[in-house]
Amino acid sequence: MMNQEIRISIADQRLQLRNNNKLVMDVMVATAKNGAGELFGSECTPRGKHRVRAMIGHGCAINTVFVARRPTGEIFSNKLRNKQPQRDWILTRILWLSGEEVGINRLGNVDTMRRYIYIHGGPDDQIYGKPNSHGCVRMKNSEVVALFNQVKVGVSVLILENKFSR
Repeated sequence: MMNQEIRISIADQRLQLRNNNKLVMDVMVATAKNGAGELFGSECTPRGKHRVRAMIGHGCAINTVFVARRPTGEIFSNKLRNKQPQRDWILTRILWLSGEEVGINRLGNVDTMRRYIYIHGGPDDQIYGKPNSHGCVRMKNSEVVALFNQVKVGVSVLILENKFSR
């Protein structure tokens, strides 16, 4: 049986997928511009142990636009972005996270799932490797598809504030 884990380092702005502790994916991401934190309304990326509770977007085209976890029928383009420059673009695939640590990232005013924290695709021309999201972990579209295709609901996700140990 394969043991999988997604690890995210806020300090490194990287996501790694490990299969049986072997590194199989290592990509740049963008976490929250407000830094690490768990409170509702903070727009911070939550730390600690999580699981993927839902995977949304199977079979959708690259750049499919999602609102409230539903495809809108739109395909992201620069023209669409220029019409709505303040929109937080959630594209292509969504891996919806649920906290595993009561009082840290689960239940009450720190609940990751009720905060709608995802790993999701974003515009490929956005800056990755620098914090600039509203709390989620944003990835390039081809990379979120690759991740989505390799994991299942229930996979462990560890979000670290510190750098990955070398």
